[in-house]
Amino acid sequence: MAGNTFFFGWEVSLMQWLQSWIGTVGVGIASAFTMLGEDLICVAIVGFLYWCWDKELGKHVGLNLLFAVTMCGMVKNIVLRRRPYFDNDGINCLKAVDNKADIYDISAQGYSFPSIHATKAVTMYTSLGLHTKKTIWMVVLGILLPLLIGLSRIALGVHYPTDVIAGLLIGVLLIFLVPFLKNKIKNRWVFYAILVLVTVPGWFFCKSTDYYTGFGFLTGFILAMEFEARFVKFETTRNVLRWILRLLIGIGLYFVFNTLLKLPFSGDFLDSGTTLAYAVRAMRYFVITFIIIGVYPLLFRLGDKIFKKKS
Repeated sequence: MAGNTFFFGWEVSLMQWLQSWIGTVGVGIASAFTMLGEDLICVAIVGFLYWCWDKELGKHVGLNLLFAVTMCGMVKNIVLRRRPYFDNDGINCLKAVDNKADIYDISAQGYSFPSIHATKAVTMYTSLGLHTKKTIWMVVLGILLPLLIGLSRIALGVHYPTDVIAGLLIGVLLIFLVPFLKNKIKNRWVFYAILVLVTVPGWFFCKSTDYYTGFGFLTGFILAMEFEARFVKFETTRNVLRWILRLLIGIGLYFVFNTLLKLPFSGDFLDSGTTLAYAVRAMRYFVITFIIIGVYPLLFRLGDKIFKKKS
């Protein structure tokens, strides 16, 4: 179990107190909130925004989210903070990051600082709250939901409070920094190149899967946006049935390609933690993202024609 151990006494006391009364129901509630920061939920929300509701908003939220995730993966591998339950007997892991791996496998479970879930919550939900420009939604999406997601990570024993605080602060910084850079840098390819180049150094030192997943998502998303803008140019819709179909098919494709792209490799290789295995992981998520964001919308024209004929 490599990594660094450091914490404040009040963090351990707070976590032990939370877990002393949380109970089965509390674990279920905390798990539900933590799921709002999981990859699948993020794919579904960004997918709905991009495929169905507002394509430009989907691009905005998706880019903020994926750049933040990749940056957090790098920070984790610099700080190398072990998860709370590694070194404190009174703290239990109530929901592992990777349920299929040993809870003490750092390469699978990832490092603790900062909380990527907290950063995801801000870059996704706070971005949406700010976009609505309605006070109630700004409070619920922009403030309350990220705080509850962050609290769930503490209660479940997988993050120290300072991990969550740092994750929230990184998210707040990036939801303003990324749009600022985009507005200042008129050439979008230069803007994209800066985002990618800032994250490339992680290839030289990162030893956990979260960074490579984020890097694959980020680079695939960038090229997919450009591909769509040049060759696809689909339109969003206000038809609820089309929303459902676009979303279900898109998520289905995510699962299908995630499974298919694993088939040429053994499970032992994919979990080996080698540079080649990490490269395959990044490439897998690059391809998946390019397909569902760039190529999949080509089918929307066919669907639009079918709906027009029926109407």
